Amino acid sequence: MTSLQERLTDGLYGLGWSTVKKLPEPVATALGRSIADLVWKQRGAGVRRLESNYARVVPDASPERLAELSRAGMRSYLRYWMESFRLPAWSEERVKGGFEPKDLHHLTDGLASGRGVVLALPHLANWDLAGAWVTTKLETPFTTVAERLKPETLYDRFVAYREGLGMEVLPHSGGSAFGTLARRLRDGGLVCLVADRDLSDSGIEVTFFGETARMPAGPALLAQQTGALLLPVTLWYDDSPVMQGRVHPPIGVPEEGSRAEKASVMTQAVADAFATGIAEHPEDWHMLQRLWLADLDPGKDPRKGTP
Repeated sequence: MTSLQERLTDGLYGLGWSTVKKLPEPVATALGRSIADLVWKQRGAGVRRLESNYARVVPDASPERLAELSRAGMRSYLRYWMESFRLPAWSEERVKGGFEPKDLHHLTDGLASGRGVVLALPHLANWDLAGAWVTTKLETPFTTVAERLKPETLYDRFVAYREGLGMEVLPHSGGSAFGTLARRLRDGGLVCLVADRDLSDSGIEVTFFGETARMPAGPALLAQQTGALLLPVTLWYDDSPVMQGRVHPPIGVPEEGSRAEKASVMTQAVADAFATGIAEHPEDWHMLQRLWLADLDPGKDPRKGTP
């Protein structure tokens, strides 16, 4: 039976998509900032974890600087949600004008080559807006993967939301997603994957801001198996309503090594590109969860009381 908490969570998201999208943009922006500041002042588990993660990204930051970063981080996170709730009501022109990516030629040249392209993104700024821009401005559909959420109705909401933005959404569980993604790439298509966290046994260990973390093998394995280009993408906000971004150069497949060894080298290169973007705009990295392996072992983590 669906728990009361799950029903409440589903209802809150439903309220966001039904109500927030009707608000004038300045009102939604102000509401998001007010909620962010309230949550930040309460210093719950998510805020403390965000601050702990920022301590890895900015190791010389003082406690006061980390507090400033976590406050800015929560404001950025709520900007993501307010934009996402409103995206279905945005006009095509608003979507087209809402994102300005740099070095876009890496993507457009890759698509024109017919090889297929894998875009790998971290939890920076608003990846849904970037996706909507691709389907609207570039008129290029793409395929992505969504983690199954509880209750099922909440998962259905997210799938419907992203499909409404022009994305093909596959469930992460079930085992068939990889094969479908590979077929799309062999047909010259585009695949977009959020790829900065994978704590499963299949995750690849990488060095990330000087410590060991795990990231998903999927982007590298798909590029190996299909010959598609693998392009990291980083995003950030500035003081304007327009999100910024950068398409990083392609990550090549090493000539030597086993399949697993090649995937490890490529995933480390993805992590390095992510680290560059996150270090430049740490407040736009919405990582409110454990990431580094040290945080999973209380015996090794001095912040063992932090979720």
